[in-house]
Amino acid sequence: MENQQQTWIDLAIAAMDKAYVPYSNFPVGACLVSKSGKVYQGLNIENASFGLTNCAERTAFFKAISEGEQEFQYLVIAGHTPDPISPCGACRQVMVEFCEPTMPVLLVGDEGALKETTVGELLPYSFNGKDL
Repeated sequence: MENQQQTWIDLAIAAMDKAYVPYSNFPVGACLVSKSGKVYQGLNIENASFGLTNCAERTAFFKAISEGEQEFQYLVIAGHTPDPISPCGACRQVMVEFCEPTMPVLLVGDEGALKETTVGELLPYSFNGKDL
């Protein structure tokens, strides 16, 4: 798992190089791993109308879902932050929609800053389909 984890970290970091961030200059990359073992990179894509910006995590999820994946085992999120990057609330809600609360999420910052957490820890007491 450690070699795989490093590969996933490297893919998330590599995705940052493709981010479209002309306004914030704050690239974020993600690597989402499906239960079938497929890997989906995501990156943030900004827009002059800031509300239309899409985060790296959601890009990875939407890409995977558009290709028929709906079960996931691991997510890595990487950003140029001194501490491990923190996903926004919208991304956390998307994680809750498609992942088990126990699914691991690895947050990566600059210079090897890492924090492993879970979807449930990122969004405790979440709103989900069971609430409808």
